[in-house]
Amino acid sequence: MAKRRVLLVDDEVSVLLTMKTILEISGFDVDTAASAREAKSKLKLREYQMVITDMRMESDAAGRDVIQAARTAPYHPAVALLTAFPEDDWADMGADKMLVKPMQTGILLKQIEKLLDTHSAKLQRLAASAAAPASPVVDPPKPAKKAAAKKSATKLPSKKLAAKPPVARKKVATKKRKR
Repeated sequence: MAKRRVLLVDDEVSVLLTMKTILEISGFDVDTAASAREAKSKLKLREYQMVITDMRMESDAAGRDVIQAARTAPYHPAVALLTAFPEDDWADMGADKMLVKPMQTGILLKQIEKLLDTHSAKLQRLAASAAAPASPVVDPPKPAKKAAAKKSATKLPSKKLAAKPPVARKKVATKKRKR
């Protein structure tokens, strides 16, 4: 099986190197970037199954820039926000998961594996729905048919008359005659 490629983005070299080592030992092919600008460049050059980015790097919004670049990549990687400053709006930013630093290695790897599995299943569902044949398109009736339908509708008796059986109408008519 081919190694899964991950882009790891963090401006703290110690975090970057530690995470890279952990992921590589676990069978991932890891590229690193120390800034949002470097990450956006790498996202254009290679395809990644996952992007893990810090939130606050050269600016407080640098992580948002990386997430946005990953979301617009044509290969649709899974995106995890790795931060020591948890934010409530991580999903609104476009991240699939928030990972809070520091984290135990075993827990981190389980969360990454789970995210990759769910993201892969999501991509397969989207590909299957895109490949499914479209429902047949029904052409709307032509104007001439609409006009003919309106004419024939005006010739039909009203609903009240059509709803009553003919016998009931005769009885009503005979009662009127007896008076």
